[in-house]
Amino acid sequence: MARITLEDLNGLDDESLDEDEEPMDGEEQNRLFSHWETVASTHQVTLPQEMAGPIMQMTQHSQMRELVPYVTLLQHEKCEERLYPAGKWACVTKGEPMYEQSISMGFMKLMRYICKENSTGRYLGMTVPVVNEIYLNEEGTELLRDVTTTYYLPGEFQPDPPLPTDPDIRIVERQPLRVLTRVFYGVTTEETILREIRLLWELLGSTDTVLRESYMVAAYENPSVPQRRNEIWFIRRAE
Repeated sequence: MARITLEDLNGLDDESLDEDEEPMDGEEQNRLFSHWETVASTHQVTLPQEMAGPIMQMTQHSQMRELVPYVTLLQHEKCEERLYPAGKWACVTKGEPMYEQSISMGFMKLMRYICKENSTGRYLGMTVPVVNEIYLNEEGTELLRDVTTTYYLPGEFQPDPPLPTDPDIRIVERQPLRVLTRVFYGVTTEETILREIRLLWELLGSTDTVLRESYMVAAYENPSVPQRRNEIWFIRRAE
């Protein structure tokens, strides 16, 4: 089965690495951690030393990926309509002052869950995209603080998800999700997300078939990639 890493972070023990992979030496690990400290600082987040292990582990498997399954329903000129089947996700909700801080703090918790802080004690494998659930105020002019960062359990673990050791992480079984998606590139901040929401509304015109108070932001690539791929998801109302 294909595995995935957000190209951010991912991992296994040295003894669990493929035979042709060389374990990182101390200098390489320090250089990698320093790089991610710099990335974290751009999000105004301090990277704790305890993240060194998960960062090293996920980097070792940065080319392995499993895509969250979906079916394309309609391909429009500027957006796509998809159906994501029911599935189990690990979820963390954070309410930091800035969107970037919330997603960083939430994903660090998920990283530790993926990298052995779970009932199996093993590395689970990464899937993409990581999906962030957001809510807007009544005027639609700003994001509410709470952001839920979600990780789709790899197919191997869908029938029986490993339990997290962190009580902040919830395993949620989602019902099928129908979304309208549009790709955008670059950093994700409150400003860029609100801009992308406005742009997609302009393309769709007046419609009451999608939710107006909640949206999703799908992240496919490493935060250190300047023009990384993201998607804004509009959620179809249940029929």
